[in-house]
Amino acid sequence: MSAYIIVQVEVTDAEIYETYRKQVPSTLEAFGGEFIVRGGNMEVLEGDWPMPRCVVLRFPDMEKARAWHASDAYAGPKAIRQTASRANSIVIEGA
Repeated sequence: MSAYIIVQVEVTDAEIYETYRKQVPSTLEAFGGEFIVRGGNMEVLEGDWPMPRCVVLRFPDMEKARAWHASDAYAGPKAIRQTASRANSIVIEGA
């Protein structure tokens, strides 16, 4: 069953964050991951959405999603992201 990583992001350093954005796509391939949403125009319909950016990634299953997030391939870009933004993220099974 597909799994999704959903991330709320507030970019604090756009220049450094752009470096992160360029590095991430190549880390997804080995885990079967793909972007479904990567920023873009967003409107909150109900409740609170504390950060102005949303990213949704799809993976074949929870195991692949977790493996990507913990991988050596993503470790470098993740460290860059953590210096250039703050974020909330979850992994969730699809229907």
